[in-house]
Amino acid sequence: MRTRAARLYQAGDIRVEEFNLPDIREDEILAKVVSDSLCMSTYKAAVQGSAHKRVPESIGEHPVIMGHEFSGVVVKSGSRWRERYPEGMKFTVQPNINYLGKGYAPGYSFEYFGGNAEYIIIPREVMEGGFFLEYRGDAFYCASLAEPMSCIIAAFHESFRPKAGTHTMEMGTVPGGAMALLAGAGPMGLGAVDYALHMENPPSLLVVTDIDSRRLERAAEVLSPSHAEELGVKLVYVHVPSANHPVEYLRSLSSGRGFDDVFVFAPVEEVVEMGDRLLAQNGCLNFFAGPVDPGFSGKVNFFNVHYAGTRITGTSGGLTSDMQEALDLSGRGVINPSVMITHVGGLSCAAEATLQLPKIPGGKKLIYTHADMELTALDDLDDAASSDPRYRDLADAVKRNSGLWSAEAEEILLSQFARRDQ
Repeated sequence: MRTRAARLYQAGDIRVEEFNLPDIREDEILAKVVSDSLCMSTYKAAVQGSAHKRVPESIGEHPVIMGHEFSGVVVKSGSRWRERYPEGMKFTVQPNINYLGKGYAPGYSFEYFGGNAEYIIIPREVMEGGFFLEYRGDAFYCASLAEPMSCIIAAFHESFRPKAGTHTMEMGTVPGGAMALLAGAGPMGLGAVDYALHMENPPSLLVVTDIDSRRLERAAEVLSPSHAEELGVKLVYVHVPSANHPVEYLRSLSSGRGFDDVFVFAPVEEVVEMGDRLLAQNGCLNFFAGPVDPGFSGKVNFFNVHYAGTRITGTSGGLTSDMQEALDLSGRGVINPSVMITHVGGLSCAAEATLQLPKIPGGKKLIYTHADMELTALDDLDDAASSDPRYRDLADAVKRNSGLWSAEAEEILLSQFARRDQ
């Protein structure tokens, strides 16, 4: 079968090209990808090439398909999987498959398996490991965003501190505690705000900081303090550059005691050190943001480590159970992954968008792999409609959903922007 995909040949060299897939074996699955959301982790792999721990050295001869936050439909199952995974079944994939113990994963390591493609071949290890997940929802983008949401969920579950009077660690954030999300108005931060507000046993205080006032304004629109108040959570958005003595101000929001759980969403030394200074007694800091620099570091107050029991951890990716939780919560409408999405586009823009990802403002960039469409901000759909009438219905659908992406908008895009040569 012919397919088209964004493939990595070397550091900084991604090409959208058409090629033949081999016939599937009895233990493989041929699948149609519908949507893939771009991730900063993909950008890091793209700029590092084979220096990245998940990217093979052979990409010059065997380029790998980029993208790991994807969803789609089963086209054909090999005989081993035919009854279990029938044609037409919607799916998503937990990418942390640790292929052959090498840390290999879709979107980084495979010639025929990744999200920025029209059609792919899924290897047997994915099904055997339980990483191939059925999706029963309507909108494909929700399944694509289950992976980034699972990373957030995993981070919340992996906060820890000792149970009083024991050497046993209690896992998870503190129910009714004080939580801070630093540099938290980006796409992953918004997902964390959504989850923190709607999780079982949420914090009583949730403080979200950022240096970008526009991102904070949008965050307050889509996840408002008034909505949080209805859920019993005091939600405060803080523009750090506007605060005098930011650490002291942020601690004052917790009545001076500090925060039980702090999550750092930017690999910036000053942000990490601020997080350390904000920790309460037995507080836990999760360094969520993955740095590109392998030598990245920051100062830690070891006096507090010793006397205040502060702890530092970090998480990368999530478990299959975290992804199943994300699918369940979004499927039931408890969380709304739409808050993360600010741009949509077709496969032809995936290469350039991936390489320029840190420079493109906003949140998640959602790629529909069978669409022919430039990367377009949701806020710019009205302007786009002035030169291309296909954007009018799309813009109106977004307006009807309070400026957010939706199942209705996805259906319109898939219908009106489908590649004409397919």
